[in-house]
Amino acid sequence: MLSSDFSRIAETLDMLNKSEADWIHCDVMDGRFVPNITFGMPVVAAMKKHTTKPLDVHLMIVEPEKYIADFAKAGADWLTVHLEASTHLHRTIQQIHQHQMKAGVSLNPHTGVMQLEDCIEELDLVLIMSVNPGFGGQRFIENTYSKIATLKELILRRNSKALIEIDGGVDLQNHIRLVEAGADILVAGNTVFSAKNPVEAIYHLKHLTQNITA
Repeated sequence: MLSSDFSRIAETLDMLNKSEADWIHCDVMDGRFVPNITFGMPVVAAMKKHTTKPLDVHLMIVEPEKYIADFAKAGADWLTVHLEASTHLHRTIQQIHQHQMKAGVSLNPHTGVMQLEDCIEELDLVLIMSVNPGFGGQRFIENTYSKIATLKELILRRNSKALIEIDGGVDLQNHIRLVEAGADILVAGNTVFSAKNPVEAIYHLKHLTQNITA
């Protein structure tokens, strides 16, 4: 939703409800953990009223543990926090589960996958940032493919059920390779909302095809 027109949120969500998109991805930024400010609980709660699809809420904020209950109340189905922002990560994961949400942890481009080794079994989702977080429309970081492979090996070795999500620079040139590398979920904001036909863009991303009207 970060790349969408915020003045037309209800209309955008109606379009996404009718598309083949699986989730609605909400980037929450506080201007402290990342150099941008987006929206918070009230907007997430408003989105919940207009969508039939799960809300995948990505907290790019400091002290995310303070807001777990608030985002659960707002309607988040999946809640992802950053490893870099969570002093007591295992406790935060437990709190997310206690509020009946799926728990995810996100890694910035500089953060190694193996830092999740001691909690990977507890996770429902690992979000790999393939750009530096804070703004949409950035160039994809090529090292992401290697990180996906390392994470996939860790998940399989530890018998974790965590899904791998990629956020940043996902487009119709790299989406197939990302899935082949082991990604389960692709977050595509700019690719969808800059297309003449967003529903068609979602279709091609979902079906791993590249033919789309520019």
